[in-house]
Parts: sequence; structure tokens; C-alpha cells
Amino acid sequence: MKNKPILVISTGAGISAESGITTFRDAGGLWENYPVMQVASAQGFAQNPELVHNFYNKRRKELLKAEPNGAHKALAELEKDFDVYVITQNVDDLHERAGSKNVLHLHGELMKIRSVSNPDYIETLDTNHLETTPATRGRNGDPMRPHIVFFQEPVPNIEKAVEIVMSADIFVVIGTSLAVYPAAGLIEYTRPGIPVFYIDPNPASTAGHPDVTVIRKKATEGMRDLTEILHAYVEKHKK
Repeated sequence: MKNKPILVISTGAGISAESGITTFRDAGGLWENYPVMQVASAQGFAQNPELVHNFYNKRRKELLKAEPNGAHKALAELEKDFDVYVITQNVDDLHERAGSKNVLHLHGELMKIRSVSNPDYIETLDTNHLETTPATRGRNGDPMRPHIVFFQEPVPNIEKAVEIVMSADIFVVIGTSLAVYPAAGLIEYTRPGIPVFYIDPNPASTAGHPDVTVIRKKATEGMRDLTEILHAYVEKHKK
């Protein structure tokens, strides 16, 4: 093939769960025993910023103990044969640590903080400086907050994500319930006729998308199946 096919992957909590990253959707709306709207909403942050800062301090410490799993690494390996773009709902950095080069975070990034008043002013934390408080100030003097897209806030990267999906030659969804919008709607922007795959042990209904191939497995196991399928695709399309 003269040009690599464009492979776009949309990932959710299911891919990071196998690395030990907890998700509130597995606990009936509780996240580490906190009601989700207290620690992950704009209203919650306005009412109790100290609680929210402390919550994400704990999430960062949890992240440091986690390692990329086989699914993360398999996606990075696919860059040998495909032009790979990862669009993730996850706020962890496991895709990057596994070696993926083109990662777009829809819901923010745990290892970053941003100005309360200027969402474009962002700083990256390091492993020696994981904790923030309402008193934390950026290098420019601004009060800082977790670089997380809270519930009740717009998703700034969604338009860029739509553009990427529209360019896809192959589209894959991994580890998501297809219930969190606008991310769940990305599948609607695939070009007609392209191969679409959905990896999840408990997949949502794809009744509106009859051409979707469902791989009813966890991310690591499902990626092994998908890799074989994609290698066959490469062989078939070699010139």
C-alpha cells in the first residue's frame, strides 16, 4: 500500500479497567464511594472545590500504579501498518505510555491542570507534584483546577474528533457503553461502507448500525482478534 489506511479508534473506560483504573459506571453512580456529581460536575466543583481537588489527587496516585495493558500496546503496534488516531474518553495517559502517537482526549487529562478563568492555559504535572488544592496557582499566577471536562461542561475537542472520524477508512470502538454523549455519537459520522468494529464484553445495541462487527470480549482479548482481522485487511489491500 502506498498510503497507510486511516484507522480511528474510540476508547472508553473498558480499555483502562484491565489496567486497574476504576470507573464510576461499575459502581452504580458512585466513584470511589463519592456521588459522581459531587466530584465530576461543574456544580460540584463550584460547591466544594477542595473535595474535587482531593478526589483527582487520589486518581493521579492511582494512575501512577497502573501500567498500559495488552490492548493499549496492540493499538500502538498497529501504527506500523495504519495511520492510527485514538480518540479517548479516558483521562489517563495509558495510550501515550503504550506508545500511541496521535491521542485526542475528549474528557480532559488527569496529569494536567488548567486555569479556572482561561481554559486554554494548561500546565502538565509531574510525578513529584501530583497534588493540587484551591490555592494552587499556575506559573502565570492563575488559580488552577483539574484539566477535566466535568459534567455540565461542553466537550471542546468533539469537533476535532468528528473530523477525524469522517476521515477513517476503518473505525473501531473499544470498551464503551455508547451511553456518554457526545462521544457515543461519533459512530454516526463514519463514512458509509467502511468497516466498523465494536469490542466490549457487554456491548450496547448496534441495531441502528447493521454493518458493525461486534467482538464480545474484553479489550485485551478482543484486540488480539481485531489485530488478526486487520492484518488480513492489510494483506488484501497490498498493491
